[in-house]
Amino acid sequence: MRKGLLLYNPAAGRYPVRQFVRGIIHPLKEAGWSMEIAETLSGTHATQTAHQAAAEKYDAVFAIGGDGTMGQVASGLIDSETALAVLPAGTTNVWALEQGQKPFSIFNWWALRENAALLANVEPQQVDVGMCNDQPFLLWAGVGLDAQAINKIEPRHRFFKHISVPHFFATTVWEATFWHGLDLRVWTDGQLVEGHYLVAVATNIRHYAGGMSLLSPNALLDDNEMDMWLLSGNNVADALRHFFDLIAGRHLTSDQARCLPFSTARVESDAPFSVQVDGDPTLGGHHVDMTIKHRALKILMPKDAYYLLKNKR
Repeated sequence: MRKGLLLYNPAAGRYPVRQFVRGIIHPLKEAGWSMEIAETLSGTHATQTAHQAAAEKYDAVFAIGGDGTMGQVASGLIDSETALAVLPAGTTNVWALEQGQKPFSIFNWWALRENAALLANVEPQQVDVGMCNDQPFLLWAGVGLDAQAINKIEPRHRFFKHISVPHFFATTVWEATFWHGLDLRVWTDGQLVEGHYLVAVATNIRHYAGGMSLLSPNALLDDNEMDMWLLSGNNVADALRHFFDLIAGRHLTSDQARCLPFSTARVESDAPFSVQVDGDPTLGGHHVDMTIKHRALKILMPKDAYYLLKNKR
């Protein structure tokens, strides 16, 4: 019998998830899982709990929450035999969206059970993990305007999660009104690019901007490579142009957006900058170093999402 831990974040998402958690146990037990339940007390606690589950040889940790919760749990499972299974219930659920899962809401409360059943009998797959100044990330790590906006709004009250997209958009526009970008030096695999940019963001997945943008349409989760996107500009008009280009896919041919594939990267500026990792604020500074831990995390993912894996092609 496989052993699993159901780890949920009571503060995640627009709607409290606690009362729906026990309903997930049934489809997992039917599939042969022995399950325990734990509640996260903080991001650090989520990482520590996941690390303890790995030390105790659990087969999987089923993480209920958003992209931030997922990243925190993943941090505790890297280089272990315990797999991460994501049951999306956050404000944004881009990792789950990428894999075709429907997130929990009060109007779609049965999604937790459906996603649990979807992951109950799949074989673990291995994916890459990015490291940004030694902090793990699965989705993105970025500096500049998006990181500044995230630093302003997180952590946010549950009320603002109901208007998460307009709240983030308004905050970003406000920040862009008074902030004029950064002079950056960007090394990707030893190649230097210099310029003035609003955003520099490394991505391991295809979607961005809360899932509204298909930023890197051909990204794979296990190919030992990520994309560094550099968005030029110095004012709010440039920021708005980039936003609508990203939504429409015009960034792929824009001369104001540049994509640099990399295995190792470094971003430097003489001015201090904010940093975001998987949509959560983290410690900023004058530089970030990024590397990839190749296939360092086991995950449970829907079979329909195997096209995101190089080794399944």
